[in-house]
Amino acid sequence: MEKILSKHFNQVEARAIDVSIANGRYSRVAKALSMKPDEITSVIKESGLRGRGGAGFPTGVKWGFVPKGTQKPVYLCINADESEPGTFKDREILKWDPHLLIEGIIISSYALGCHTCYIYIRGEYNDEALILEKAIDEAYEKKYLGKNIAGKGFDLNVYVHRGAGAYICGEETALLESLEGNRGYPRLKPPFPAVEGLWKCPTIVNNVETIANVGPIIEHGAAWYKQWGSEKCPGTRLFAVSGHVQKPGVYEAANDIRLLDLIEMAGGLRSGRKLKAVIPGGASAPVLPAHLCDIKMDPESIAQAGSMAGSSAVMVLDDSTDMVSACRTLTDFFAHESCGQCTPCREGSPWLAKLIRRIDQGEGKASDLDLLLEITKNAVGRTICVFSEANAAPVQSFIKYFSDEFLARMKHIQPKRESLPVL
Repeated sequence: MEKILSKHFNQVEARAIDVSIANGRYSRVAKALSMKPDEITSVIKESGLRGRGGAGFPTGVKWGFVPKGTQKPVYLCINADESEPGTFKDREILKWDPHLLIEGIIISSYALGCHTCYIYIRGEYNDEALILEKAIDEAYEKKYLGKNIAGKGFDLNVYVHRGAGAYICGEETALLESLEGNRGYPRLKPPFPAVEGLWKCPTIVNNVETIANVGPIIEHGAAWYKQWGSEKCPGTRLFAVSGHVQKPGVYEAANDIRLLDLIEMAGGLRSGRKLKAVIPGGASAPVLPAHLCDIKMDPESIAQAGSMAGSSAVMVLDDSTDMVSACRTLTDFFAHESCGQCTPCREGSPWLAKLIRRIDQGEGKASDLDLLLEITKNAVGRTICVFSEANAAPVQSFIKYFSDEFLARMKHIQPKRESLPVL
């Protein structure tokens, strides 16, 4: 399989713009600017490229929601917040091939009629932010950003905005609120950002990996891109594999790679261990027990198994994992990160964490499981954003598949704890 995004990972020299140009970056800009904006959108739509940030919405369709003939400025916002636990794939693009992203931004902005782009980067990504800012400066020097790009009369400015470490700002409307200088509270939808987003202007929010695919698709065409992956989710994807594997890291593979093959790409399980479970799409994705892990990694296959592709953060748990403590780690995180805007989430998230902490300490009672499920039921579909559902789904799945471990802890039977999962 051809590597589209990761070909130059771990090559420090590839960050420099001259090396990046030699590697083909910016070669697609002139071609794109010679096309009509709608033609670019049509190619992206035909390619089947879907968002790589979590929701998996078709990118070209999303671009098409920007009102035609609007008199307002159109903005492109790149979501580089990447604060979903277990997710670190976008970081690799920013770190090793920032010009691939910038090239994609130029082409995407032209297609959208956008002249201002903001890259909202996770506050903890200090090194990556510095690398990105240097790459942007280089692009300005080479006239790929600024006025009259490639002599085609198209202007574009790109700005880096650093977040302050809030998980909720990975949600696109909370990200926009933060960009405007407000507290990162998700907005009610509709209106959706493509119609009324940043400063009430049409705004497209796409994640780093999504936009990094745009240049190669424009160069080679939709049919080329569709030779990999599934019918409904073509192309390749960056998978961030962590946990109990021998070689944790970022692996590029076809969207429909088998999960067990992906684990083997990461060196397989630790010696002498057996697979116990996998969280296939980041901390907010329901856990899948080992007997359900012989699946493909496209969104539809994962959904059929009872979880979601999410941010493609694959957390592998072997048979040494204490599932109660793993669940406690997740709920503690979500309780800490709730923005507090909606009552079911503000009150329910700490309540879930408190109950699971009590069980983990051997002080729980059997009725706690029913109470946990009742709390999660009341959190689903009752808040402005899906944060509360992202908290509820893992708890429900842990109880569904590993209730025996929860009950054993309540009876003061302590399962062996050789190691905790890397989450």
